[in-house]
This record gives sequence, C-alpha cells and structure tokens, in this order.
Amino acid sequence: MLILANVRERWSGFLGAFVAVLVGVALITTTLVIYDSARPRVQPRYAGTAALALPHKAVEADGSPKDRMPWGKAEAQPLLAGLDKVPGLAHAVVDRSFYAQAIKDGKPVSDEGALESGHGWGSAQMAPYRLTSGRAPRAADEVVVDRALHTAVGSELTVNITHGRRQFTVVGTVDGPGYYFSEEFAARQQPGIGVIALVAGKGADSGAIVAAAKKSIGDKGDIVSGDARSELQPRYVEHKRFLGVQLISAMALLGLFTTVFVVASMLVLATGMRRREIGLLRTIGAAPKQVKRMILGEAAVVGLLGSIAGCMAGVAAAPLLRDILQSLDVTPPDMQVTVAPWPLLTGCVVGIGVSVIGAWTAGRKAAQVAPVEALLDSRSANKGMGRGRWIAGLAVLGIGVLLAIGTATSSADNRINMAISATMTLIVAAALLTPVFIGPVGRFLTAPFQRGGSAAPVLIRAELVANPRRAASLVAPVIAAVGFAVLLSGMVETMRVAYPAGEALKVVGQTIVTSDGTPGNTDEVVAANPVGKAALPTRAFVLKVTQSSKEAEQTEKTADATVLDILGSRDARWSTPGEAVLGEHIAKDLGLTKGQEVPVRFADGATVPLRVGAVLPDDPARGDFVVARDLVRAHDPGALTDDIFVPGSAKASASVPGTALHDAAEYALADYETDAKLTDSLAMMLVVIAVGYSVIAVANSMAMAAHGRRRDFGVMKSAGGTVRQLLWVSAGETSLVILIGAALGVLVTLPPLAGMASGLSQATSSDVGLHLSTGTLTTAVVGTLVAAVLAGLAVTAKTLRRQTA
Repeated sequence: MLILANVRERWSGFLGAFVAVLVGVALITTTLVIYDSARPRVQPRYAGTAALALPHKAVEADGSPKDRMPWGKAEAQPLLAGLDKVPGLAHAVVDRSFYAQAIKDGKPVSDEGALESGHGWGSAQMAPYRLTSGRAPRAADEVVVDRALHTAVGSELTVNITHGRRQFTVVGTVDGPGYYFSEEFAARQQPGIGVIALVAGKGADSGAIVAAAKKSIGDKGDIVSGDARSELQPRYVEHKRFLGVQLISAMALLGLFTTVFVVASMLVLATGMRRREIGLLRTIGAAPKQVKRMILGEAAVVGLLGSIAGCMAGVAAAPLLRDILQSLDVTPPDMQVTVAPWPLLTGCVVGIGVSVIGAWTAGRKAAQVAPVEALLDSRSANKGMGRGRWIAGLAVLGIGVLLAIGTATSSADNRINMAISATMTLIVAAALLTPVFIGPVGRFLTAPFQRGGSAAPVLIRAELVANPRRAASLVAPVIAAVGFAVLLSGMVETMRVAYPAGEALKVVGQTIVTSDGTPGNTDEVVAANPVGKAALPTRAFVLKVTQSSKEAEQTEKTADATVLDILGSRDARWSTPGEAVLGEHIAKDLGLTKGQEVPVRFADGATVPLRVGAVLPDDPARGDFVVARDLVRAHDPGALTDDIFVPGSAKASASVPGTALHDAAEYALADYETDAKLTDSLAMMLVVIAVGYSVIAVANSMAMAAHGRRRDFGVMKSAGGTVRQLLWVSAGETSLVILIGAALGVLVTLPPLAGMASGLSQATSSDVGLHLSTGTLTTAVVGTLVAAVLAGLAVTAKTLRRQTA
C-alpha cells in the first residue's frame, strides 16, 4: 500500500520515468508487431497445394540448415511415381522457377520477381491460376502470360531468359503473375527439381494426403504443409525481409539501451531528492531491505503503467512504421499489420524489467541512507563519488577503449556493430564519471564572467560544485543524445567517402557493364562483351564424406554438404576443366588442400568430382571457390552473370536492352548509393529516437531539479533576487550543464569513429579521415538545450509564482 500511495502522491516525480518507459515500450512493441507481421507467409502461388515435397536440407559445418539440395531427374522420377499413387491427390506437380522478363519498347518490363518469374505450365495448377483466354503452351516457342501484361493472344512477345532475348508466341493469359512455358522448355531452364507440389482432389482430406505422402517419400525428402510452406519465398522477398529486420532490430536495441539509461538516471535523481523522506522512514524503523523493496516496487508500478500505455501506443503506431518501411522498400509486398499477443506481452515484460533494472542503483543507494539523514539537507550526500562508482566508471571506460581499438581491427561486417558497442560503453562510462568533471569544468567556464559584478556566475558555479551528482544526472541524457547523433551521422558521412573511394580504386581504368532493369546479365550481354571478367555465380553443395563409425570395421558412409556460392570464371588462370581454385579461408573451413578431390553437387542435382587445383590467398575480386564458367553453365542453365569488368583497352558494349556502362567512379558511387538510402534512413531514424528520448529525459530532469530547488529560490528571493534574475540563473545553469553534456557526448564518439576510419582506410586502401555531420550535431545540441531551458524556466517560474502567492 505504501508503494501505491507513494506513486500516487509523488506522481510528478515519476512522470519522466513513466514517459520514458511508455516511449520505449511503444517502440519495442511496434517493432515486434512489424516483425511478426513480416514473417514468411505462404506464397499465393502455393495457396492451392495440400503440401510440398522438398529435398533434404544441406547442413553447414556448424550444423545450421541453410539450403536444400535439389533432386536430379533420375532421383525425382521414382518419387513422382510414388506420390502420384497417394489417395486423394489430383496432381503431383514439378514446380520450376527461372529467370524470365518481357522486353517491350526496347526496355525490360519492371518486375521485382523476374529472377523467378518463369515456370512450367504445371505450376499454374498450384494456386490455381486459371486461363482467362487462349490455351496452355505446348511448343518450346509458346508462352502464357499474366493478363495484367495486356498482351493479346496470338501476338509475338520478346522475353529475356538466361540465354538472352527470344521471341515467343502468346497462346494464352492467366489470372496470376508469371510467364508459363511448356514443361519441356522449363526443364531445360531448370533441370534440377527442388519442389514437388501436391494438389489435392476435390473433397480430399489434406491431412490424409500429407500422411500418405510422408510414407511414400520416406527418407528421400521432407513433406511440409500448412504454414510450413512459407519456407519457400522468392529471393527478393527474403532480401527485403532481411533488410527490414536489420532496421527494426537496430531501432529496438537502441530504444532498449536508451530506455534503461534514461530511466536509471531519472530514478537515481528522483531518489536522491528523497533522502530526507527515506531518512524519516529509517528513523521510524524501516530496514534497509524494506527501503530497497519500496524503491524497486515503485519502479515496477511505474513500469507496469508505462508498459500498458506503451503497448497501446505501439499498436497504434505500427501502421505508421509499416508505411515508413514500405517507403524504404524493405517490407514484403502487401504486408498487413497483424497484432499477436506475444509482442504485447514481451513489451510489458521489457518495460517492467527495464524499470526495475534502472531502479536497482537507486534502490541500493536508498538502502544505505542512515536515520540521521532526516535531519540533513537532501543534498548533503550529493557530493563527490563513492568507491563503487569510481571502480565501475573506470572499468567501463577501459572496456570502451578496448572496443574502440577493436573497431579499427574488426572485419567489415562487424565494424559498425563494434563502433556502436564502443560508443554505448563509453556513454555509460562518461555518465558514471561525470561528477568528477562537473566541478572543475564549472569553475573554468564561469571564471571569465565573475569579474563583471553579477551574482549569477557565482551562484551557477556554487551549485555545480556543491551538487555534482545531481548535475551528472542532468548531463547523462545529453551525453546519450549527442553521442548517438554524432556517432550515427559520423558513420554515414565517413562511409559515404570511404566505400566509393575504395571500390573505385579496385576497378580503376575499367568500364563496367551492369544490369539496368534486369536482375543480372544474360549470355547475350556476355557475348557482346567478350573481354573482361564475367563471373557466373551458382548455388552448389560441397559434399563431405566421413566414416560413420570405426567400430566393427564398418564401411558405411554418411554424407553432409556445405552450401557455397561458386563462381564460374572465363579467366584462363582459374577455369581449368575439372579443377577448382579455392581461397585460403574457405579451403580451411572445408578441410581441403591442393590436389585433393571433392564432390560438388550442382543446381541440376548432378554430383561432379573436382580436383583442388590451387589454394590462393583470399581475394574478393577472384572469389572463394572458382571453377570454369562452362561447368557452371552446363549444370545451372538459369544462372545470370554478375557485373562485367572490361579493361580500358577494350570497348564495352551496352547494345543489349537492360544493360548500362559505368566508369570506375560512377560504378563505385552507384554501387554505394544502392545501400546509401537505407543507411541514411536508418541513421536518421536512430538519431531521432536517441535525441527524442533524451529531450524527454532532459526536460523531465530539469523540471524535477527546479522543483527540488524551491527552497533555494525562496532564499535567493529573500536576499533580494528578482524573478528575472532567478530565471536568468536557471537558464544559465541549464545551458552550462547541457554544453558540458554535449562536449562529453562528442568526446565519447571520437575514439570509435577514429577506429572505424582507420579500419576503413586499411580495408579500402585509401586515405579515410574522420567525417562529422555538423548539421546533425547542431540539431541534437540545440534540441536538447531548448527543451532543457524551457522545462527549467517553466518550473522555476511556476515555483516563484507560488512563493509570491
């Protein structure tokens, strides 16, 4: 009852923590709702299937499933024969997907799913998509198209496939997306079989079909049904989902960190202002454990109330976040917001947990209050730093320095995460050690103004020196706001300079042929550019054969596979028939050495033994696992070629529709700009979150501090101070505290940014300096300064009016 009474009576002191928890839980709830709404769903084209028969998953060396090895024709025939006999099954359809894209008016028709838009006619039965006009394709030069393409039956249509442009006769239209060819033609484009769709007959029991199909297929594959069919997603949808998850994960993590940081600083401040009250409780017999439970209980109540409000706000904000992510093109098509219970429960648990964790330090300090504190000013224990804070601050500072150093030496994939981790750690260290700097810095900054005869600088200086820990609580949110704003904007600005410069150096003097409106380059484009690098990638499976047991001299063997993206090269140095060239890293992972033979299973289901012709130092320009281009083309007729790099002495061609030419600088800039929009948007969203959070915290902290100093204002007013003078003192003290916090916020970000710039210099072989966004820095500082000053002035003016009344 005491806990609830305290929260009710002192609600203004808990308001800032409540708002911080509300915003944090709202952000986390919103991101979780969007994450749940974006989870893989069954593709519309599989909607009419009872189940899907899939090959077994390949397993990497660490045991994590990543991909499925396709069946070859010989393997699939007995499976199809067995599945055709399943009772209640209307069709067992081999589903093939390959690149197909219409060319109209000399340009490729925009189609995000073009990489997998081509199918055999049997695949139309899975949705099912029905003919709206014409008939099914029978010959290799016939095609059925989506009626939305507005192509008349009987007309000629140019379709881009892997080999290049080809004329097809449109013999029909369907009420669904895609290009549907004869089964014979589709089998030539994708000879491997990765999906067999089971279409139930009218009135058949799907459960019985699934059970019979599992029995029929045995240990040759897997049967998935229901929501498990969502495993099969177009690659562009998976890529969008991956990018979206990265965005919302970063938002949620920053929100969680900032919430803990802000709530903790505000609860410490609020508890420090209640020392006399807590001293009275100790005087009447309250034990330290009871006081600590009271503080933690109050935090739990505030956390619960903030979590409930935050969940409601999060659900309301989910459509807005969905729209923002859709504008960035990082959500699956036509994603609908659905609210499941688990995001709300998770948000509540996080909110309450964050509040209790944030109050732990405040509760520990409150438990140490002695009964004599009831007779003292609440600020009497607000001086200096305890041993525990010194130890914690220095330890966290050491960890932050090590992380900042590690940023320079980490890999490209980990460099950003290392920089963010280092900054978070240094922010915490700065917040813990701030009381050490407040007094000396306050003396230094106010010294030039003390000769003018004004009392304001003296009062400001005295307050900072006398109450450094309270000032530190005000500074902490500013450090977080400015620190994250400078870090995130600085990372974007530094990468904007570094990556294009580094990429341009790698391809200097070359002309690059890139796809323009198509997902890759066809063989027709490669033939038009016979000179230069033209890597042909394919997904393959490196088989590893090991003895299953050494007992009883068994000879039985078991095989697993590692999924790899193999490159087919036309460079004579790396394209010896029957051989593979490996990078040192991948060779070590696979346990392969020069001269060793390794079986590789390709996209058509065929297994080819390859000899390791050479193991060379890792070179991204060459690839980790390189074989002859003709070998890849023979086993993966649907593969598209990557960008083609033509040396300066040769003439590149963009005569084929869907291609464009770039020099080194243009190519590097265009390649970076592909991700720059997303990076800029992510950074801006995170900056808004960090600064917005901190503005709330700063405004509330300044209001609490001004309210707690009403006795000071009364004394100064009795000594002859006017309302205007007192307001000037409040504004001056607030501005000084904000500037100290801003300076510390900038300082804690410089080591991680310097480490990142150093690492980028080494990675890109270019001179990369430290770049900061002055606009973002100015906005963050001015925003927190204005919020703090307005909050402090508002509460000070209100207090003075009450005293006058």
